[in-house]
Amino acid sequence: MTRYAMVADLRRCVGCQTCTAACKLTNATPPGVQWRKVLDVELGEYPNAERVFMPVGCQHCSDPPCLDVCPSTATRKRDDGIVTIDYDICIGCAYCAVACPYQARYKVEKPSFAYDKPTRTEEQRFDEGRLGVAQKCTFCVDRIDAGTAKGLKPGVDPDATPACVNACIANALVFGDIEDPQSNVSQQLEHNPWFQMHEELGTNPGFYYLWDKERT
Repeated sequence: MTRYAMVADLRRCVGCQTCTAACKLTNATPPGVQWRKVLDVELGEYPNAERVFMPVGCQHCSDPPCLDVCPSTATRKRDDGIVTIDYDICIGCAYCAVACPYQARYKVEKPSFAYDKPTRTEEQRFDEGRLGVAQKCTFCVDRIDAGTAKGLKPGVDPDATPACVNACIANALVFGDIEDPQSNVSQQLEHNPWFQMHEELGTNPGFYYLWDKERT
């Protein structure tokens, strides 16, 4: 089996927001909608306080709460672990947005662009099917599917890898098959201390964070 996962090394992330920009460019999300965003977190107390930058978005949970509450079955979890939304059958009830403990889902009612007129990328990537329904990070599933169809390996070949990972200037983001012990994500988790966001909820996110726990 395959389960795709993402790892963010919080010791490397510099908070540049390049992943956010790459996501917006690739998916043409409207103003105010960030499928990939970076939180600015302060840890410790003066004079030993420090800033930590934390990339967040859909966690592609193994047991996603959003799936359980969806009345139309628009939210689904693929065999490879990626949580998707079928815009054609989503009824826009937003139950999933309420159920998501990671605040990763958005709902946009009307077209909105960065400037008065849509940019070339917004024209090319605009999807009317995303209006009035739930939307979120998909791990760039279209890139993964197109790449694997050509024999490319997600997490290794850029054309089959999420845009945010490709764009990270600090190499803080990695992506791959966590079921493969030799994959980049598996190796990162084997050799570094890590945690999952809200792991106490039992959702088993497919997004892992590297961090030295003794620093918290």
